[in-house]
Amino acid sequence: MSILDPDLEERARVLIEYCSRTGAMIATAESCTGGLIAAALTEISGSSAVVDRGFVTYSNAAKMEMLGVQKAILDQYGAVSRETALQMASGALWRSNARMAIAVTGIAGPTGGTDEKPVGLVHLVARNRAGHVHHIESRYGDIGRAAIRRATVRSALGMLEALAQA
Repeated sequence: MSILDPDLEERARVLIEYCSRTGAMIATAESCTGGLIAAALTEISGSSAVVDRGFVTYSNAAKMEMLGVQKAILDQYGAVSRETALQMASGALWRSNARMAIAVTGIAGPTGGTDEKPVGLVHLVARNRAGHVHHIESRYGDIGRAAIRRATVRSALGMLEALAQA
């Protein structure tokens, strides 16, 4: 029995199989998903050949210590920003043996949102060692914490799949 919804499991399976064939390894840097992307990937048999490591960096201190996110970036743009997600993805690549990384940071709610950064705002960055970088700012809306996190995992898997084929 899988911990994943069937559609997420299929997306993860396709990605793991593709990366296994091409020898690509993945690192994750997660904040609002709390490790769910890594969990989705490692739910698939054979993922040990693909998943190098995952960083769960919920606090700003963890983002700085584990991924090298600069304090100045956090102070100027906040933890939930394109700039922070970019540094998280770069840090995950730098501190791993992965060929590509996904980073996510957002506000899953139900608290923590503001007019400028509402509940459901998530920044995702997929980056690889060849220099390809893709950023998505998702505004899922206040659809519930679990739904925001599931939607973020779905988006992240799709971004990794596209990046693997880039």
